[in-house]
Parts: sequence; C-alpha cells; structure tokens
Amino acid sequence: MPAARTPVAILVRVSTTKQLTDRQISELQIYAKSKSYRVVEVCQENGVSGTAKADQRHGLKRVEELVMSGKVEKVLIHEISRLGRRNSVTHAFVEMLHEHGISLYWHSQGIETLLPTKKRNPASALMLALLSEMAVAETEMLRDRIRSGLNEAKRKGVRLGRPSGTTLARAAFLQKHKDIVRLLKAGQSARHAAKISGKGVSTVQRVKLALTR
Repeated sequence: MPAARTPVAILVRVSTTKQLTDRQISELQIYAKSKSYRVVEVCQENGVSGTAKADQRHGLKRVEELVMSGKVEKVLIHEISRLGRRNSVTHAFVEMLHEHGISLYWHSQGIETLLPTKKRNPASALMLALLSEMAVAETEMLRDRIRSGLNEAKRKGVRLGRPSGTTLARAAFLQKHKDIVRLLKAGQSARHAAKISGKGVSTVQRVKLALTR
C-alpha cells in the first residue's frame, strides 16, 4: 500500500486587487508536487494589507480552521512578508501552528519551522524573527517616503488627491462591485463578503458606506 501523502495548505497574499497571486501559487504547487504533498486548499488573500489586524485576515483564519479540524499537516507560504507585516500577527499565527504540531514552510529561504521530529528548528526561529522585523521595517520606510513626498508636494503648492471628475458616481461604483452589494444585502458581514468575493475588506467597507447614502 502506498504511503499517505502529507496534506498541506497553501497561503498566498497580495496587498492590492491589481496584483496577482499566480506566481506564488504556481511555485508552491510545484514544490508541493516535488515533495509528493497533497494540496488540500489554496487560501488566498487578495487586496489585503500586510499591516491588517488578525481579525481582518480571512486567509489566516481559513488556514487556522483547516489546522483545527486536522485537515493539514503543513502550511506553505512564499515568503514571510506574505504572512504579514505586523509582528504580533505573524508570531501568533506561527505559535498557533506549532501548538498543533504543524510546520510552516516558506519558499524564499526553503526553511521549515519544525524539524521532522516535530521539534522547533532553531535556525528557522532566528530567520523568522529577522525577516519579520525586516518586513515591518520595509513598511515603515515606505510610509516615511510617502509622508516625505506629500510634505514636499504641499510645500510646493501641489494640489493633492484625485483630479476633478475622476471619482466614480455612486451608481457606477455599486455596479462595479455588484457582487459585494449582493453579498451585503444577503446579510453577509464585511469580512465574509471580502472572503467570498476575493476583494479587500476596505473595498467592502466603501461599498457598504455607499449603500447607506
């Protein structure tokens, strides 16, 4: 009888809906196939900021559900920043995995957080701490550059914001996101509507606000 294939979950995230998760998924699926893993589910977060709080991360929540139900034995991600750019979220998620004996593999360094014996991998702990801090630092540097650019633009008298006439009319905006409108009218919460539609929670909130106007 052939050995049972290790069940895994793939977790991918992009910060905006204009970005694609295709490359992350493809590379992780190729890796899983090379290890004879069985991919139970691909959990996607489209348009979800890495700085989002845990309760806004439907992909992480879905992975946690799979872990709690015993459906997966490993979780695969492309790089640590895909887990998030908020240390509290990243470390809490990894601890949750370890409490259930689940190893996290991140592809960019080819490292797992647990050894085959289920003991913690000391090398991965150091790397996780370092990369998590780097992900946070990158976000802070980006914010500083944006803030500096805005201040310089104001100093020069540059008008900020969208040019006049570019804002979508309410009806057109709701038509563009009619899938979200349908979900909200069906009684779905903003978080679940975002998960089902594959759009960001912030987009769902804007649709919800437009519906109340």
